[in-house]
Amino acid sequence: MKNDTLTAIKKFKRVFRNFEPRNNERMEEYENYIKFSDKYNKNFGGKKSLYKLIPLVAPYWKFKRKDTDFFKLYKKYGIDSITIEQKVVKWKNSLNKQLIDSFRIAFIRDQSKDSITGQQSLNNFRKNAALLKWTLTNYGYPSMQKIGLETDDGVFMPMFIYLNHMAQIEDYEYFKTKLLNYVKSGDLPPRDYVEMVERHVQVNHLKPVYGVKSNDEEIIKDSVNINYNRKLIGLQSLKVRRKITKEFLKNNSKKN
Repeated sequence: MKNDTLTAIKKFKRVFRNFEPRNNERMEEYENYIKFSDKYNKNFGGKKSLYKLIPLVAPYWKFKRKDTDFFKLYKKYGIDSITIEQKVVKWKNSLNKQLIDSFRIAFIRDQSKDSITGQQSLNNFRKNAALLKWTLTNYGYPSMQKIGLETDDGVFMPMFIYLNHMAQIEDYEYFKTKLLNYVKSGDLPPRDYVEMVERHVQVNHLKPVYGVKSNDEEIIKDSVNINYNRKLIGLQSLKVRRKITKEFLKNNSKKN
């Protein structure tokens, strides 16, 4: 938006009026839209929009609950911390327990290594591929709004790692095509999808598609096509992404 905050607010307002909001990693579009609208005294929907944000940050709640500015914003609109915590609990209770149990086992299996070679097992990846296929058929994509990010006993379940391993098995082409539908619907973050595609590119020594795991020389050589491919699935250009990453790391260092 060329640092034009008011224009950004207007454009995002139009987007969120027509589409269910997302709050993608490092972009936090919906949360920033609300924060800046509040800062510039623009109507963002008040309590209704603030309540809609809670499920989007709930997967990261053990970190988010340390954000004092987040609670101050809610308090300003008459929503106290107890109400927020209750909404997070309600979100957690809405998750699919069957899928959580299945993917908990799958993630443990995914990370297990052979006692002799120390390598992860392709057979385990294949078993996990079968689970993902079954889930897509019966429940759709296992997003964080279905299974969360971490189980009660501390098993971390980031799907980008899971998808990374789908790039190394025979079902890759199926997932490459099938999962693109969930990128378009907003259930699968583009960055997670790209992790799978670029891992396949890397393993098979192919030409980079999205430039995530490629070296600088490869990216510079084909940046026009790479940026075009990124735009098609909703990823920022390489230049903008670098800027976002730089600001993200800068802000994190300030917090620490």
